[in-house]
Amino acid sequence: MWDLLLRGGRVVDPACGLDAVADVAVRGGRVAEVRPHASAPHGSDGAATDAAEVVDAGGRLVVPGLVDMHTHLWHGATYWGLDPDPIAWRTGVTTWVDAGSAGAYSMDGLHRFAADAARVRVHALINVSALGLVAETGEHHDLDNLDVDTATAVAARHGGFVRGVKARIDARTVGRHGVEPLRRAAELARRLERPLMVHVGYGPPAIADIVPFLTEGDIMTHCASGCPADLVEDGRLTDATRRALDAGVVFDLGHGSGALAFDVLEAELAAGVRPVASSDLHARSVHGPAFDLPTVLTKLVAAGTDLAEAVAAATVRPARALGLDAGTLAPGAVADIAVFDVEQGRFPVLDVHGGMRESPVRLTNTATYVGGRLLPPCAAEAPPPWIPLSPAQHRAEQERVHNIRSAVRRLDRPEDFDEPFPRADA
Repeated sequence: MWDLLLRGGRVVDPACGLDAVADVAVRGGRVAEVRPHASAPHGSDGAATDAAEVVDAGGRLVVPGLVDMHTHLWHGATYWGLDPDPIAWRTGVTTWVDAGSAGAYSMDGLHRFAADAARVRVHALINVSALGLVAETGEHHDLDNLDVDTATAVAARHGGFVRGVKARIDARTVGRHGVEPLRRAAELARRLERPLMVHVGYGPPAIADIVPFLTEGDIMTHCASGCPADLVEDGRLTDATRRALDAGVVFDLGHGSGALAFDVLEAELAAGVRPVASSDLHARSVHGPAFDLPTVLTKLVAAGTDLAEAVAAATVRPARALGLDAGTLAPGAVADIAVFDVEQGRFPVLDVHGGMRESPVRLTNTATYVGGRLLPPCAAEAPPPWIPLSPAQHRAEQERVHNIRSAVRRLDRPEDFDEPFPRADA
């Protein structure tokens, strides 16, 4: 008997080359079968009656649970951290990768108190700085904290939890040290035989300084940022960016609060870049303009990507980039599944510089399953006091809290209950 059957949705699984109306069956926390949808209420073999729970997904999009390979989840211990659970259940993101919040000094804490406590699947990239992202920036200012031997030993203790290395390489973070933090990060990644994710931003170092340290499978995050001066020039890839692309470097959006410019993204798409879609979700960007990974996908579509390709950018491609057991609905795969309403229309979306485009679709998550189990609703905590929110963002946060309070209903009519209240002397 199947535990769960999702019937009649548009199932898009780029890992399997599937885009069709189909039924998805789950047993024991894994995908048991995906097959063409039968138009009758029950298949000819009575399959629908063999499921403990049948969900009508007709008219909806059913995809593998989304994989967000650039997030910050060490909440309560770092400047940027947030709790994934209040976001996951309403966005379809079932696999989260913390991108460098913890270094050698705090990886145990991230693993034990954030990842293990989450309802979703969490992995990590270890920061080359042992400090991690405890502050807004500056983790590379003291090179004594960038001890490759120590980071190697800590990563080895955590096995498959640590999927790669993270280094923020911009003028504010590296300070006077130039590319030395990047050199150490690359050495750490080669020792671990795992990818290096490099954050690019305002230089120096410039893209031309960074690319020589990257090899096939490494990741350049914030790839469509308007901050680096030499990512794109005159609407075309620079020589340095082209060298990275030709070398097999993975381009990752990493939207965040300051790293998506539509003109840069459109130039990259026109040049053949197929970026991974990630949110760089953290305590600031969750309030916009990133908001969540489905919103990032609609921006990718607004820039010219079709919906199935956008799904690939947030499922199979990030999973393969980091060697994760995720991103597919192939039989036997873990039953991480996201279901969306897809509204057709013209929906304005913003980049971080105020640039606007129109997306032809809007995605609204209606169900998120991890291991075949539906994630329950969960409310987020208020943002920490150091997060600078605009007046509009503050008002939105106050409205959110009000709506959560007002959603609690107190029924006071006898007919609201199945049976009348018993009398005291009954």
